[in-house]
Amino acid sequence: MKVAVLMGGWSAERAVSLSSGAGVAAACRALGHHVSEIDMDRDVAERLRAAAPDVVFNALHGTPGEDGSVQGLLDILGLPYTHSGCTTSAIAIDKQLTKAVLAPAGVRMPGGQMVSRAQLFAGDPLPRPYVLKPVNEGSSVGVAIITADTPVIGPDVPGPWQDFETLLAEPFIAGLELTVAVIDAPEGPRALAVTELRPGNGFYDYEAKYTDGVTEHICPAVLPADIEAAALETAVRAHLLLGCRGTSRADYRWDPAHGVEGLYLLEVNTQPGMTPLSLVPEQARHVGMSYEALVQRLLDVALDGGPR
Repeated sequence: MKVAVLMGGWSAERAVSLSSGAGVAAACRALGHHVSEIDMDRDVAERLRAAAPDVVFNALHGTPGEDGSVQGLLDILGLPYTHSGCTTSAIAIDKQLTKAVLAPAGVRMPGGQMVSRAQLFAGDPLPRPYVLKPVNEGSSVGVAIITADTPVIGPDVPGPWQDFETLLAEPFIAGLELTVAVIDAPEGPRALAVTELRPGNGFYDYEAKYTDGVTEHICPAVLPADIEAAALETAVRAHLLLGCRGTSRADYRWDPAHGVEGLYLLEVNTQPGMTPLSLVPEQARHVGMSYEALVQRLLDVALDGGPR
């Protein structure tokens, strides 16, 4: 097949996307496909027309490759593409919209509220500790944990409030960082495994995600059977409720002091990384699926003609 691999772009996750795209392109060539690597720019529509691919592998992360914008463009161009469609992408990248879909269906997620920069400067919106995060960024870009030791937030204090006009404030959930990959299969979506993430600096931030050796990945996580089952089941349910396609990754915090009631879904990533340190390929290996087989699975799902 002729495969166009979309990568790069101009989001805060550009470097991660380039790494994902390079790995996918190499896998596609190993599978015998003809590959066009496209570093996304404003002329992407013309470049896609010139490449005339049979299918597009979307290896973009962040906006506009993960928020429905590129998906809408590819729909207009009539090109099949990997991962979720326009509507699902637009909802899942927005943490508040994701809650609006999942929480009424019984998925346990943290409470919280949107706060403006001015509101933050006026005082803490929640009791400390709490978390501040942009509503539509990935890879922990712009995330801050506000503890008792954090200075009073103001214009001169470094933090995400200097870069984002509004932020999502959520209660801090003590405990473990967990994640579950879901992959579509002919028999339906399958949750692969639960991975526990143990960052060396105590916070699974951008550096911890993409710097080799900074975070320990325990796959499969050593968990009580009911917690493992709940994480796997909830990941598949979220995948279906949001209408995800190809693959997704559900990220959790689990407070062991509260058992199953302490398991909270934080977000669902519709464009999980495909880098050497990424979690979906790692969990795929755990269940016996090579990186190349994973890439081919996503291409097959893109081409199966089902609804988005």
